Amino acid sequence: MEKISQAGAANHELNDGKDAINNVSVCGYDSLHQLLAQNLKPQIFQEVSRLLLGLNCGKPLQTISLAEPVKSLSLKHDFDLQAFCFHADKESVREPRIVRVGLIQNSIALPTTAPFSNQKKAIFEKVKPIIEAAGASGVNILCLQEAWMMPFAFCTREKGWCEFAEPVDGESTQFLQDLASRYNMVIVSSILERDVNHGETLWNTALVIGNNGNIIGKHRKNHIPRVGDFNESTYYMEGNTGHPVFETAYGKIAINICYGRHHPLNWLAFGLNGAEIVFNPSATVGELSEPMWPIEARNAAIANIYFVGSINRVGTEIFPNPFTSGNGRPQHTDFGHFYGSSHFSAPDASCTPSLSRFRDGLLISDMDLNLCRQLKDKWGFRMTARYELYAEMLARYLKPEFEPQVISDPLLNKKAS
Repeated sequence: MEKISQAGAANHELNDGKDAINNVSVCGYDSLHQLLAQNLKPQIFQEVSRLLLGLNCGKPLQTISLAEPVKSLSLKHDFDLQAFCFHADKESVREPRIVRVGLIQNSIALPTTAPFSNQKKAIFEKVKPIIEAAGASGVNILCLQEAWMMPFAFCTREKGWCEFAEPVDGESTQFLQDLASRYNMVIVSSILERDVNHGETLWNTALVIGNNGNIIGKHRKNHIPRVGDFNESTYYMEGNTGHPVFETAYGKIAINICYGRHHPLNWLAFGLNGAEIVFNPSATVGELSEPMWPIEARNAAIANIYFVGSINRVGTEIFPNPFTSGNGRPQHTDFGHFYGSSHFSAPDASCTPSLSRFRDGLLISDMDLNLCRQLKDKWGFRMTARYELYAEMLARYLKPEFEPQVISDPLLNKKAS
């Protein structure tokens, strides 16, 4: 079996050696896909991959060969680097609309006991070469993980972590604006926003930075979890920006932040507004959601006919003060292991292998956006949907006097004679 990488070892040192390799890897491998590739015969692996990852236009997903300087950055800074290509059928009228998209997952860089300014600076320094690798690869749109500029401290319920909050044009945005304009790249940045115009209210916000370094707009997290450790309403509440779709130089994109992926209507709304790519920047741990992770986004891509980029942070973040969850667990100092596994899903049910479960990583994908309309034509989901029925049902459901439409068997409670 392969040994844990230097980055993985560093994360373990940061976490006081808490996680053994078998707790953060997949039997010693970066991912399930890597485990299968290394242990199955080629013909069997090909069939297993077909069943797990699907086919893109009837063929296995193709890999992309990246330039040697990009590979060198991956080796030097020890991050997982993978690249794939989603094709569409050739059309007679339209030219291909190929966009190169990237996802970054990363662990924190310093212990959570370090001064906050040092923690943020160290994360910037850690992420910068990965962003540079994306830029050198010609990535057009790049998305970072949820609250990438800080540890995911929201569930400690300690107010001190609010110091990481920034205005929309704050330090993290300025850091990314320079890189966006340098590489002619749209960047989606998920931050803890301090709304200075509304009483310094905090929001969980995703910013869209244009390829010229300008701020195109923002979206605030629609759904706030109240599940075990992930009870984030101490810091921010449900967002007020609706379901915006941002028209960029490279296509129409939207952001379904973290917990919103559990709500099918949230995915639907972005699709109804015309999204071609929806990003899901997240922070979620293995014991809570890992079985759902490869399913929900892929299903959303199929049902709503767009591409989905799913990003999850990596590592186990240890906090200085123990906290409790209200779910019966004894007090603890971490949420569990953030399992990475970032991936892309396509509207034709194909998807990429996942990035590492424990290493930083950059996932790149070329995607022909023509595939979206081709699948709409094929399946006719928009034409065959019964939105008027759903709207009527939801309108009735919202009324206090609502009664479920249930037809009971008249003999259900009849006593046997």
